[in-house]
Amino acid sequence: MGVSKVVLSQTRRRRHECSNPISPATSAEAIRWFSHKLHLETDCADVHSAQRAGEVDFVLLHVVGSEEAFARRHLPGAQHLPHSQITAERMAARPAETLFVVYCAGPHCNGADVAALKLAELGRPVKMMLGGLTGWEDEGYAFVSGK
Repeated sequence: MGVSKVVLSQTRRRRHECSNPISPATSAEAIRWFSHKLHLETDCADVHSAQRAGEVDFVLLHVVGSEEAFARRHLPGAQHLPHSQITAERMAARPAETLFVVYCAGPHCNGADVAALKLAELGRPVKMMLGGLTGWEDEGYAFVSGK
């Protein structure tokens, strides 16, 4: 690499370092933040791992789309309950301590956020599965069809 390219590379690096004046979080702040996130979120790998090990201690809810779309493709073990249909009456059929894991179409969709909020407002334990259908597919996990 020529001298001018090295200087240019170093200049870009310095400029990038200075472009973000916000200092990183302290370890204590990072621990609080990431611990909090992990109380609210799970990911496709965790759900898949629990399914493979037969250790599913949650109800997996597919919270967006039509019955027809759900029947074409969804995660194994998932139940279809659009967020618009989450009500206290429907949730009363489940024990209060039931953990719900909600997912939607993917990172471009906020249906899982809406469902998680509704469940939390009803006093229900809930986690959102990051990635949704898109993340599941990206991981190479199988889908199922039917109701």
